[in-house]
Amino acid sequence: MALLTLLYVTSVLAIFFLPSHGQEGNCSGAPGIPGTPGVNGLPGRDGRDGMRGDQGPPGPMGPPNGLPGAPGRDGPPGSRGPKGERGAKGDQGPPGPEGRAAFLDPDMQKTLRSLGDRILRLEGVLALRGLINKVEDKIFTTNGKRVVLDEIIQACQLSGGSIAKPMNKKENDAIMQIVKEQNQYTYLGIKESSVPGTFEYFDETPVNYTNWRRYEPNGKGSENCVEMQTDGSWIDKKCNQYRLIICEF
Repeated sequence: MALLTLLYVTSVLAIFFLPSHGQEGNCSGAPGIPGTPGVNGLPGRDGRDGMRGDQGPPGPMGPPNGLPGAPGRDGPPGSRGPKGERGAKGDQGPPGPEGRAAFLDPDMQKTLRSLGDRILRLEGVLALRGLINKVEDKIFTTNGKRVVLDEIIQACQLSGGSIAKPMNKKENDAIMQIVKEQNQYTYLGIKESSVPGTFEYFDETPVNYTNWRRYEPNGKGSENCVEMQTDGSWIDKKCNQYRLIICEF
């Protein structure tokens, strides 16, 4: 027992008198056995987004038979291209359904009667003012202007008519009434032919009615136009005079 006590004391003294490597007489002991790891703490908050990195290099091209990508957005419309060549004419389509005859269509008949009444009223007004005279299916009219022969012909054609040319006494009297009302002479649609003293219509057909004044025509090739006087008689005249426009329709 005494021996054991001595060994214990000797061991304690040996531990206290071991050489020390620290400063101020401190000595470090032998490392102990590591303890067990502690429990993980709670997750921290997300940090701020970092700066955007540089674009990476393009990836390798896919195989030729790969799936096409999604279509891109439509670009702005381009300028209009040149007009192409006209195509060949197509085949004629089938005929449409046969229309109804005008005399069987009550609406058409009503419209035609209304137009006829309006035309008759209009003719009556113009006749009352002395601007038109009607003989059967022909109407003679004037605008009261005086021009040379070429302008009379043009004015009548632009209106859808022709220069007045009496084919009988009734038509001659109708033209005479306008001449007398306006107190102006007018040229007729008659000219001298290639044979001096022989006259014809402008379409070179022979004249079938005349009303020459006594001793007329007497120009003998120098007066190629025909003029109506206020009494309805005709004389041959040069074609460069200003005369009243009278047209027939």
